[in-house]
Amino acid sequence: MSRSRQPPLVTGISPNEGIPWTKVTIRGENLGTGPADLIGLTICGHNCLLTAEWMSASKIVCRVGQAKDDKGDIIVTTKSGGRGTSTVSFKLLKPEKIGILDQSAVWVDEMNYYDMRTDRSRGLPPLSLRPANPLGIEVQKGKFPQKDLEMLFPGMSADFTSENFSAAWYLIENHSNTSFEQLKTAISHLKRHANKKSEGSLAHVKGGLSTFFEAQDALSAIHQKLEADGTEKVEGSMTQKLENVLNRASNTADTLFQEVLGRKDKADSTRNALNVLQRFKFLFNLPLNIERNIQKGDYDVVINDYEKAKSLFGKTEVQVFKKYYAEVETRIEALRELLLEKLLETPSTLHDQKRYIRYLSDLHAPGDPAWQCIGAQHRWILQLMHSCREGCVRDLKAWRCKTPHQVAFVEKLTKLVLSQLPNFWKLWISYVNGSLFSETAEKSGHIERSKNVRQRQNDFKKMIQEVMQCLVKLVRGALLPLGAAEGGGRQHGGWEGKAELSGQWLAHVIQTLRLTYESLAALEIPNDLLQTVQDLILGLRVRCVVVTLQHTAEDIKRLAEKEDWVVDSEGLTSLPCQFERCVVLSLQSLRGVLECKPGEASVFQHPKTQEEVCQLSINIMQVFISCLEQLSTKPDADVDTAHLSVDVSSPDLFGSIHEDFSLTSEQRLLIVLSNCCYLERHTFLSIAEHFEKHNFQGIEKITQVSMASLKDLDQRLFESYIELKADPIVGSLEPGIYAGYFDWRDCLPPTGVRNYLKEALVNIIAVHAEVFTVSKDLVPRVLSRVVEAVSEELSRLMQCVSSFSRNGALQARLEICTLRDTVAAHLTLESRSSFKQALEALPQLSSGADRKLLEELLSRVKSGMHLQLACFQAAPPPAVKT
Repeated sequence: MSRSRQPPLVTGISPNEGIPWTKVTIRGENLGTGPADLIGLTICGHNCLLTAEWMSASKIVCRVGQAKDDKGDIIVTTKSGGRGTSTVSFKLLKPEKIGILDQSAVWVDEMNYYDMRTDRSRGLPPLSLRPANPLGIEVQKGKFPQKDLEMLFPGMSADFTSENFSAAWYLIENHSNTSFEQLKTAISHLKRHANKKSEGSLAHVKGGLSTFFEAQDALSAIHQKLEADGTEKVEGSMTQKLENVLNRASNTADTLFQEVLGRKDKADSTRNALNVLQRFKFLFNLPLNIERNIQKGDYDVVINDYEKAKSLFGKTEVQVFKKYYAEVETRIEALRELLLEKLLETPSTLHDQKRYIRYLSDLHAPGDPAWQCIGAQHRWILQLMHSCREGCVRDLKAWRCKTPHQVAFVEKLTKLVLSQLPNFWKLWISYVNGSLFSETAEKSGHIERSKNVRQRQNDFKKMIQEVMQCLVKLVRGALLPLGAAEGGGRQHGGWEGKAELSGQWLAHVIQTLRLTYESLAALEIPNDLLQTVQDLILGLRVRCVVVTLQHTAEDIKRLAEKEDWVVDSEGLTSLPCQFERCVVLSLQSLRGVLECKPGEASVFQHPKTQEEVCQLSINIMQVFISCLEQLSTKPDADVDTAHLSVDVSSPDLFGSIHEDFSLTSEQRLLIVLSNCCYLERHTFLSIAEHFEKHNFQGIEKITQVSMASLKDLDQRLFESYIELKADPIVGSLEPGIYAGYFDWRDCLPPTGVRNYLKEALVNIIAVHAEVFTVSKDLVPRVLSRVVEAVSEELSRLMQCVSSFSRNGALQARLEICTLRDTVAAHLTLESRSSFKQALEALPQLSSGADRKLLEELLSRVKSGMHLQLACFQAAPPPAVKT
């Protein structure tokens, strides 16, 4: 089968020498297409495929094995290329065995490490356990090269524990300079050492074996003699006689040595008592030692001594030991009471609490001291919180800081809770996982404590809830006096004399409570236990929004006092911009409050809140509309015109604006009307966008109601202004027409328009000038209504005339056409209809001469008044329908 690739070629190996199991990196060409393609790898004739790791076609990593050859090639075999060749070789070094006491400059490979103890545990023969110097003479290392020795003794070793041990190699290496006499001495030492090993306890047994046999024979003979006699119990027998002799000897000895023996017994008793005192002095001294160690605070020593005494004398039946052990128990009981008292003392650190609980656990105190400590800590936290409120309430009258007293109280209260609750929670966690107790107490009371934890888990949950509820009630009592009074104002109130906080300070308090919640949540307290704090934060957020909007309405109500009546080129004062700025700043101050932190609900989640905020937003708009109405109806004497000014580009047509200018009610109406138009076109829409940006609900309702109120005010003010301006003009028409007993049936030929019409035009021009001075945009709207009123009145007057003469009809048509053509730019459907009705009430022109005369007269009148009528010639914006 033909190969698809070139055979492998090894061009480098790093390192190029080393002991067995050295890790090497092989480099070359065509070393395989992958791990599966590599089927053979030998180094110095040893198969290294098991340790080979194919990295790439030019790199393989492996470990060198126990090869027979000292030096050899690196041969790689692949499926795709077959057996390869090598341009480099690897030299295999023999590892030098190093004993446990030999120094080495390099780390000893564990595979080549030789340990005497390991060999001993494997049951090697005794000769292999020889010391490092078996000859017993001084070792004198030679200077023969190791390589030369290896070549001189191939396959052998200088290690006397090796199977291939060579004595000649060992002597050359270690005793090349030793004399022959010293070697003889070494042989004697080696023989003695071998003989000692062979001799043992068996040699001693062999030496005394004859003595053992003689003793055995004597005992056997005595036994046989007694059995042959058979009368050991009969009177007069040898044994009976021997017993009597021994008894008499004993009585005589007792008589002679009774006093001496009595003194001896007493001395023995005393000695035994002293021995007992000395032997059990630990127990006899223990009550006093316990008292001394308790005074020094060495409770660990007391507990260790007590455990020792309990294990030794806890179940003793000796009365003396019982008496002293009872004393020990009495003092230990006093220690339990002392430790429990210290445990329940407040304040105390978590470290001390854990320490006392462990002591009581080791002393097997009755009940559950750890749970008693948790209960005491819970009561202490509640007491601190109420003391904090009482202290702050007492300081109300003396409070002089810029920070409101309620805010300072909340900060102090939350700081107190964050300083106490973490240790309280950690104490509970330690109680649950058993780390409060020592190992001995944990083993003995594990099952019982597990039952207690399950039973008291609900109790601890109620404790945490009580702390959270207390925190919430105290904060509500300080910030929301009415709400706190409903839930027990006597207990949590005391702030009735303090004014409610502004929205800015409420936002500061909300931020403080949010940080408190985050710190408590970081302790991994379950969310359901912290829900009351979340509810409090939500309530304060809602209250902050409400208070801020209420204060905004009050600030807007005072904007009327800031109106300076300075009109810009668009006919606006600064009031609309001030109103928008006030609302925008108010909403920006609520940005952090309206933003929902993790786990928080939206301020507008409840429909009741949505409705309340919507009404407050509408109220803000309506308050400003009321300000505008108040300004429009303000008496002339109350208007501050010290800073009044107008745009220099506005024409002063009739000299009505001088240095001693005073603002009239008509001008105020125009300015307010101009502001109303700007509010409708821009301000209210911009504010609605800001409401939407801050996620307010009911924006459409806010806009509709506000726009409706604004349009209602605008219409009323407009009607008032039209009434002020149009009524005088309309009222002057009829007297002017019939001045000098004018009669349409008997009049002279017309030579021009009469004075009443000129006066009406001049009055309309004056209205135009007044409106144009304030706002160009209002001119079409105002003049259209004035023209409608004038045309309607003129039509009525013409229809009331019973008959016209030829001259009267021509005069009436001239005056009607002059008025119509002059104000043509401001005609509406209503005014056109009125002019049409007025002309229809006149007789038709009977001849062309009359038509020509009418045209000449119209041209003459317009030419004579062209300067006055110039204001009507400019094309105005489309009229606004009212």
